Amino acid sequence: MAGGPVMIMGEDAQQIRDRDAQEHNISAARAVAEAVRSTLGPKGMDKMLVGSTGDVTVTNDGVTILEEMDIENPTAQMVVEVAQTQEEEAGDGTTTAVAVAGELLKLAEEFIDREIHPTSIIRGFTEASEVARTEVAKMATQVEGDEERLRAVAETAMTGKGAEVNKRVLADIIVEAVQAVSVDADDGTTVVDLGYVETGTETGRGVEESELIDGGVISKEPLLSDMPRQFEDANVLLSLDPLEASETDTDISVRAESHETVDRFLEAEERELREQVEALEELGVDVLLCQKGIDDIAHHYLKEAGILAMRRTNKSDMAFLKEVLGARIVNSLETATEDDLGHGSVHWHDETETFRIQGTGEETHGVTIMLRGSTQQVIDELERGVMDALNVVATAAGDGRVVGGAGATEIELARRLRDHADGVEGREQLAVEAFADALELVPRTLATNAGLDGIDALVDLRAAHDDGDVNAGLDVFSGEVVDSYGAGVVEPATAKQQAIASAAEAANLILKIDDVLDAGESDDDDGGPGGAPGGMGGMGGMGGAM
Repeated sequence: MAGGPVMIMGEDAQQIRDRDAQEHNISAARAVAEAVRSTLGPKGMDKMLVGSTGDVTVTNDGVTILEEMDIENPTAQMVVEVAQTQEEEAGDGTTTAVAVAGELLKLAEEFIDREIHPTSIIRGFTEASEVARTEVAKMATQVEGDEERLRAVAETAMTGKGAEVNKRVLADIIVEAVQAVSVDADDGTTVVDLGYVETGTETGRGVEESELIDGGVISKEPLLSDMPRQFEDANVLLSLDPLEASETDTDISVRAESHETVDRFLEAEERELREQVEALEELGVDVLLCQKGIDDIAHHYLKEAGILAMRRTNKSDMAFLKEVLGARIVNSLETATEDDLGHGSVHWHDETETFRIQGTGEETHGVTIMLRGSTQQVIDELERGVMDALNVVATAAGDGRVVGGAGATEIELARRLRDHADGVEGREQLAVEAFADALELVPRTLATNAGLDGIDALVDLRAAHDDGDVNAGLDVFSGEVVDSYGAGVVEPATAKQQAIASAAEAANLILKIDDVLDAGESDDDDGGPGGAPGGMGGMGGMGGAM
């Protein structure tokens, strides 16, 4: 064996090393960035996503696109995780984070071609990211109690999406919903809990008819049509326990010798159910919602007792109504007490065929955003836009800081980073300057997606910022440089900081990889581990086209 190769991996294993590995990973990550970059901004284009079952989704929401693309390449999946983290932490800015990460890797590849070691690039990107996030904090403006500014945040988040046409109406609903679930903490900060905001949808009506409902909405009908449906001050019991005759712990077969024997069994069941309803009546229950079933025999007794009953109530609805009504969800009807009851009004709406339930008392909270649209596809895209806006408004209200949008923040950060780079020694200086160039991708792409000249827009914006106009951004509708605050284009400072951090961390993580090992078989012998660079499964080989 002297002088022969030493095999340490299986025959089907594949390996890409050094420069080939870097090229492979950078290509895969850039393919993901290119897939969503054209959706950025008010004039961004939509993507049609066709699922394996033929379901069609038309959207320009970055994280939705990436999640639906069925990406298989492990490096590309890392970039998708960046988008998901951005969505979870900030509520919006996923496309920005992914696009900037792709641009950082593009510029890093040029440095690697010039024999600059990835470690130097990583150090420079890390320093630039820290400086940029610090500068965002310095540029931010406080919005505490400023409803107009919060509405601007909501409208900015919805611009370019399905909700844009009715963004003014929806912005009012979103801001009101956030304020309804906001509380002042002991340390003076504002805490927004979106767990107390539900969304409902109704097709066949205009988007402008969407509304904010105080309390919850239940799409359930009473067990009997003549049960009471209107309560101003109801005692509501939420139960996980079914209202049914008790069952034995073991299976028993009984042979009835006569009709009288069967009748006795039925009478015993009926008596047990009647006693259960009488216990509910004695407890003062006006409305009963069961997550499980309610025996048909009990329907009559519930109606006679004046109790409105609904069965098979969704688990999520039960959890939400618990907060709305200040109730407890009981595991057993037999052990329910007055302390378990929730209190509020319950009203049936014939037009929508739903119950609206509103809590009473200081300990109750919860609102429902009812979204309406002509078709389910319209509703789906509308809901994505509204949820993004809801998240960013909650972020802005909780953090209390906003910065200018329309590319204003990125241009100003790029200018400040270049000034900072003058004091950075070694090759890290080049990486800091490259980070500034990558941030300018945002206004350049905004212009390109709007059919404008990206270079001209960049030159005009740079000139405005060099003159001290920190909030100068691009109006993609007119092509002019405008004051982003004056134009009402503002975004949460936290979302910007998170996008910068996510982009830098993703780029650094990918640059640090110099060896890719795949111990399993690959269907693509030429592409190496994970398939061809940028290879993404599903969507008819979508990745290979990018």
